[in-house]
Amino acid sequence: MTIRILPNNLVNQIAAGEVVERPASVIKELVENAIDAGATSIEINLVDGGKSLMIITDNGKGMSKEELELAVERHATSKLPDDNLFNINFLGFRGEALPSIASVARVTIVSRAKESENAWKIEVNGGEKSAPVPAAAQQGTRIEVRDLFYATPARLKFLKTAQGETGQCVDIVNRIALANPQIAFYLNDDGKKKIALQAQPGDLFDARLKRLSEVMGREFGENSLLIDAQRENLRISGYVSLPTLNKANSLSQYLFVNNRPVRDKLLLGAIKGAYQDVLAANRYPMCALFFDIDPAYVDVNVHPAKAEVRFYDNALVRGLLVSAIRHALNEGSGRTSSTLSLADIVQDKIPDFDNMPPRADLGEPVLPQRGFQYQGSYGGGSRRQAVLPELERNFSVKAEPEREYLPEDTATVGPLGLAKAQFLDTYIISQSEDAIIITDQHAAHERIVMEKMKENLGKGKAASQMLLIPEVVDLSLSDKTRLLEAAEELAKFGLAVEEFGPSAIIVRETPALLGDCDVKALITDLAEEMAEWGKEYVLSEKLHLVCATMACHGSVRAGRRLNLDEMNRLLRDMEKTPHAGQCNHGRPTYIELKISDINKLFDR
Repeated sequence: MTIRILPNNLVNQIAAGEVVERPASVIKELVENAIDAGATSIEINLVDGGKSLMIITDNGKGMSKEELELAVERHATSKLPDDNLFNINFLGFRGEALPSIASVARVTIVSRAKESENAWKIEVNGGEKSAPVPAAAQQGTRIEVRDLFYATPARLKFLKTAQGETGQCVDIVNRIALANPQIAFYLNDDGKKKIALQAQPGDLFDARLKRLSEVMGREFGENSLLIDAQRENLRISGYVSLPTLNKANSLSQYLFVNNRPVRDKLLLGAIKGAYQDVLAANRYPMCALFFDIDPAYVDVNVHPAKAEVRFYDNALVRGLLVSAIRHALNEGSGRTSSTLSLADIVQDKIPDFDNMPPRADLGEPVLPQRGFQYQGSYGGGSRRQAVLPELERNFSVKAEPEREYLPEDTATVGPLGLAKAQFLDTYIISQSEDAIIITDQHAAHERIVMEKMKENLGKGKAASQMLLIPEVVDLSLSDKTRLLEAAEELAKFGLAVEEFGPSAIIVRETPALLGDCDVKALITDLAEEMAEWGKEYVLSEKLHLVCATMACHGSVRAGRRLNLDEMNRLLRDMEKTPHAGQCNHGRPTYIELKISDINKLFDR
């Protein structure tokens, strides 16, 4: 066959295959155009998840009649004034979005420029455009996209349900809204409000945090750490969550390069690396990070969807990101996101004694079985009391006999307060000036041991203790081989292992910090972790994982009884330990309940 030039309509449809995947793609392109046009308010209305109709209205600068005609032509744009692809200062710049959308849908555009007396309207159906005609409209632009993919019906079968497509549209608008807190965003689907974000005035960081709290939840706003770091031509700002506030996936990680939403493996990997010793491997922090970089040092022209970028200095970006996050984590290392509030306590926790239906047999209220029993007869409107059943026999709280307890130096008592009791031989109950604090003794000691191990390793070799009776551990051949190959590096941690027969190893020394630990369980867990790392691992790069595994086996166990001196020593050690707000797996080590909340419970 002879070579020929494809017709314009077919060229636009091919481009649409790259730019327009679903209604959310259309929303993204048109909302970004509105932002580039200086809009301060953008409203989106959907019907059938956007498959039947999408209407995007903005109050931007609008377009004249001549600009409107050019806007639907391929590669027509106002965003490359110097024709330099390495100096891109707008979200859009290819001039492909509108003609691509118009080639696979029915598009109507009504726009009025700032100085114009009236608006102009143009229609494009499957690539066939009409002449502009006068119309009535306020300043700005209104774009209607009907019957998406009617010109290419085969692509309709790849779309999700209306509800699924609406979810995609909501997600992309939320991402764009995070980067533009000074703009109001509204999204309605079949008349139902999905997004209503007012413009946030004032300081950029304050505005961002308010917008982040609206989109990502109030919990993120209250439990996030500020990031603001700069090096050479790169600045990274935004917020990251405390390690104790985490998710099962990375969907709550929002990244922006020059205010453009992106998904970049380099950046996602750096975030995971920054949290590596404060978060379990299968958990992900929440974050919203903004990378402001000279356009000459980043390529956003990698893909038509502009969701990928390429940095000219990956090492600079990764290094600054990791150091900025770790600095923030160190600054907030004593914080935990699990602070108990009054709402957490009263919600479905306390029975309504005054409105209980009477029991048929006794004429008394029937209470839910929640560990306490009703005492006394039913009647009247006074508040009743609930008491713990058989407290004397079911001993669950351990406190030393009443005595005047003072620490060695009262000035050293920190925010975790003084220990008062041990609950279930697992939790330490302490009191500070304005709160009651409950500490998980195992999780807390686990973090203390891990940080001490890391500190000792930084000085050389960790101290070890000789086992009076060496422990023989049976392993599979593959597990045994991995451990013996790493024996020299394990010795630096204070763990000495040697070959013992065809299917076992013998452990002669363990890290001194671990004390009396379950050696067999420790070796088995280490072998399993090494198997997960794969063949191409270097033990020194897995330092945090080895330390975390050993610390878990060498920490104060749940169920061990402590006296007040031991409890207070643990609390004081926590106050001096980095990242003490969470254990090695990202779980909180303590929670606090403010005295003011307790007073409210008792109407004081």
